[in-house]
Amino acid sequence: MIRGGRSYVTSPPSFSNDAKKLLVCTGNNVSVFSAATGLQITSLEGHTAPVTTLIVVPASSAAQKILCYCWTASLDGTIRHWDFSGPELLKTVDAQVPIYSMVIPCLLSEPQQLDSSKLVAYVSVEDTSLVKEGSKELRGHIRRFNLAKERLPRGYTLKETEEPKSIVISPSGEFFGIHHKCKIHVWGVPSGGGSRNALAKKMTLHHTKVINAFAFHPTERIIAAGDVTGRVLIWRSFGNRKLALASQKKNARSMVDLDNPGVRDGDDAESCTTWHWHSAEVNVLNFSSDGAYLYSGGREGVLVVWQLDTGKKKFLPRIGSPLLYFIWSPEPTLSSVVCADNQIHLLKMPSMEISRTISGIKPPPSLPKMYEGLSSTVAFDRSSGIAALCTENYCVQLYNLLNDRGISEVQVCERNHQPGDEITVVVTAVALSLDGSVMSTTEVKLPEDGIGGLVSLKFWESEPDNKTFTLSTIVYEPHKDAGVSAIAFHPTRSMAVSTSFGGDFKIWVCNSDKSQTEKDSSWICHAVGSYQKKPMTAAAFSGDGTVLAVAAENVITLWNPVKNMLLSVLGATLTPITKLCFVGKSEFLVAASNFPKPELSVWNTSKLSLSWSYGLRIEAVTSAVDSSTFAVLALVPKTFRKSKSKKNIFRGRDGAILLFNGSDPKPVSIWTVMKAQGGSISFLEGDKSQLRLAFVNGSHEYVVFDPSSDDTHERSAIDYEGLVGEEETGDFGYTSLYGQLPDYDKKRKEDAESLATPFISSERPWETIFSGSTLNFPPLQKLCGEFFESLMEKSNSVVE
Repeated sequence: MIRGGRSYVTSPPSFSNDAKKLLVCTGNNVSVFSAATGLQITSLEGHTAPVTTLIVVPASSAAQKILCYCWTASLDGTIRHWDFSGPELLKTVDAQVPIYSMVIPCLLSEPQQLDSSKLVAYVSVEDTSLVKEGSKELRGHIRRFNLAKERLPRGYTLKETEEPKSIVISPSGEFFGIHHKCKIHVWGVPSGGGSRNALAKKMTLHHTKVINAFAFHPTERIIAAGDVTGRVLIWRSFGNRKLALASQKKNARSMVDLDNPGVRDGDDAESCTTWHWHSAEVNVLNFSSDGAYLYSGGREGVLVVWQLDTGKKKFLPRIGSPLLYFIWSPEPTLSSVVCADNQIHLLKMPSMEISRTISGIKPPPSLPKMYEGLSSTVAFDRSSGIAALCTENYCVQLYNLLNDRGISEVQVCERNHQPGDEITVVVTAVALSLDGSVMSTTEVKLPEDGIGGLVSLKFWESEPDNKTFTLSTIVYEPHKDAGVSAIAFHPTRSMAVSTSFGGDFKIWVCNSDKSQTEKDSSWICHAVGSYQKKPMTAAAFSGDGTVLAVAAENVITLWNPVKNMLLSVLGATLTPITKLCFVGKSEFLVAASNFPKPELSVWNTSKLSLSWSYGLRIEAVTSAVDSSTFAVLALVPKTFRKSKSKKNIFRGRDGAILLFNGSDPKPVSIWTVMKAQGGSISFLEGDKSQLRLAFVNGSHEYVVFDPSSDDTHERSAIDYEGLVGEEETGDFGYTSLYGQLPDYDKKRKEDAESLATPFISSERPWETIFSGSTLNFPPLQKLCGEFFESLMEKSNSVVE
């Protein structure tokens, strides 16, 4: 089993003491990357909930830089001590409450003190044990813990807040604090850990706007803070009265009556200076190691370098996404910037050049409500295990699911990131050919004030040796003014089909001159088809490519894709079809409908009949290429998964993957999954000896597993009858199109019983069979039978 796609930006990363490794919180684990290559070296596994804090034990001398120890805290309520060179778990401390943030001051103030029996940690936890359900009582607590014990008591509480807050510590280990609304609360750390009374020393700095981030100067009593309006505030000489040591109190008293410019509410600071460059909220603040410069960043994706004494600034523009963290390494020439799009950029200082980028899967784009559930934003290259995912900033990211690494990005349409930008373009679909050499995307430029709007269909071709796609063909308004509902590629030929809500579908072929280079190839329209002017909502090619299935709203039409000839029509489903998929090279076709009544149906194309159907809402369908196995990703109704008998099985999961074999309506296996809405599934068949199934959830986290193994992905023991309900019954096939047939056999019996004659009367159904509406015609088999019966009419004679 392979898991990946975890976020790299939930918590600040940290460098090892020799700056050769970068430790990153990734879900329940800590991933260790090489700073030189960007490749993952190892991981720390053991936490059962997301890791929220990572602290590398600093080296007290050059000889100790080879030491690789760290502390981690997690929402599972434990604090763990690791040797990440192994890796090896050294100690576990049970705090019994979820931990959102943690600092250990003595690691900074007394780095030579490595005796864990004297380590004191200050943690931000969530304690709901005394909070009544539904109340607005204070859930966040700042507490002091002694790490010498393996099971911690409640601990001493320094402050309570509505929710847990992130703790910031000074580089010297003398101070730590939190920001809460328009205030910064700062505590002084007494030497040696101190007692409860010493911890009462606290001061507060006030501001008029909500504070987003703050940082301590490495050597002086200076605090920098950033607010939601983009302003940066600098408090100098804070805490000279309230946090002063005994030797400093005499000098602090003489400053009480001095004028403190910019300081509000009598705060304990000498002055407060305000700088303003950012146009949106400030999320990142950090001082340089010598304290001469201040680094700030926010939603603009620009890193600003302020000279602390003069206020002069320079910039590292267009990093590409809103900034979240700025972390220094022990090597002064190296630092890291973490962006919100799940990327970590390693910068060379002081030039601020990006030397290397560690990329995770980028988050999915934010779609307008009108496109939610209608977009196909994930496609798979089955042979290589690469997924193409639509992301923010109008990009498609190519990601290797087997290696958990980003490969390349395709900028579908140009866009410069600006804070507060409204969505003007939506990438509604992405599709890959079976061999992964061609990609197609559709985008919609939203109209402004109801005017304008443009739909574009693009074809991209990749280089033979990598997955770097270049634009081959762009088609504006491929279906006039209607949107594209689906794209599908032919399994063996350079052919694709696009369907439209406007009532037609188009078949596209690659028109490349063999005498020209491959880059000169282009895609042209080969044929156009429609059916009764109904919206075309889904399409799929058969396994051998000889048949094209197109959903005309709730009717399935079968076409010859080369001749553009209608072959036959399958009976209508109950609701409009959103997905179609042929089951390998078999005669079965899977159709999925969502609204208003969800339905999963399997059709036999050779018999033109329905095999079976269930009332399930399907997010994705996939089929193995060379077998009759297919799988569906279904959303499980809340009423079902919250029932008492199923609560322990689903444990907050909202979906299930069902594996079927051919026409058998009973699933072979069922797996429950989280974040199924917006997710996708696909079989990966690069290794012919092993069939693997990939699931990418709505947050772009994924798992790749062997569906035939009993030990993977927590196979669920739920009964499929309870999940899918009763098998659907109703009018399908011929009946769904032309109505219910009259019961001729019953009518004959009634007529025969009403006759009181001693002889057998002649039956002449052919005289009335064509009477009435044409919608009530009987099937062809019955017509033929009645016709031949009329030719061989029985003669009833009395033998004397």
